[in-house]
Amino acid sequence: MIGQLQALTEEQVNQFKEEGYLILKGLYSHEDLSEIGETFQRISNTSVPGLFEPVLNQEIDDPLKRYPRVMHPHRFNETAKKYMLHQPVMDVLADLYGEEAYAAQSMFYYKPPGSRGQALHQDNFYLKVEPGNCIAAWTAVDAADEDNGGLLVVPKTNGFDLVCPDTADEKESFTTHYVKPPKDMKAIPVVMDKGDVLFFNGNLIHGSYRNKTKDRYRRAFICHYANASATHIAKHYHPLFRNDGTIVELEDNPDGGPCGFEFEVQYPH
Repeated sequence: MIGQLQALTEEQVNQFKEEGYLILKGLYSHEDLSEIGETFQRISNTSVPGLFEPVLNQEIDDPLKRYPRVMHPHRFNETAKKYMLHQPVMDVLADLYGEEAYAAQSMFYYKPPGSRGQALHQDNFYLKVEPGNCIAAWTAVDAADEDNGGLLVVPKTNGFDLVCPDTADEKESFTTHYVKPPKDMKAIPVVMDKGDVLFFNGNLIHGSYRNKTKDRYRRAFICHYANASATHIAKHYHPLFRNDGTIVELEDNPDGGPCGFEFEVQYPH
């Protein structure tokens, strides 16, 4: 266990525990964001079977077909792996967990104008980190707000159990799962500047708006982590990485959960 806080105040740690999320500013420099943006601009014109398969060189009616999310870019790109293990982020995670964090997943979202959002959901429904929980580090590569498809969170739902999702509205969400907030609890927008990082608990109910703008992308680099004392995670997230980049293997979490059966994998966010 880590006894002394490295990056956060006790007040910030308590806020995360109570609200389920925490926004930190300045964890990525302008140079960091430029390198991330340039890297994924190059990736956007390529195809990586199973991880990034855009529709290139033809007219399409869905902008997410041209710019789908990039899944696990750390598996084929060293810049993505470097920033998945970005030291300021790892230090915050160590404070939030009270122990070392293991990196399990990276993603990049272009979210071009007109893109659908993602219905409210809970991340650990998919990652199945046990014992403990996953934590997301959601980095705004572009400013994110209600107009261009910023995030929504339902505060304090980190204390609720994982639930079996309903079916989402496919006209507004590119994924099919929807978790209804508990009675008298509402989703609120999270407005973020470039370089802000939103950390949130794996049980927190959250989602995103549609990008209603005509000329603004909402690029985001998103990673998920597990606590070092976890023993199990869903099979789609192997291998995990320690702070120094070395590999660590957890056991596969078996099928089951609140629905009693395995859903087709739908990566969070």
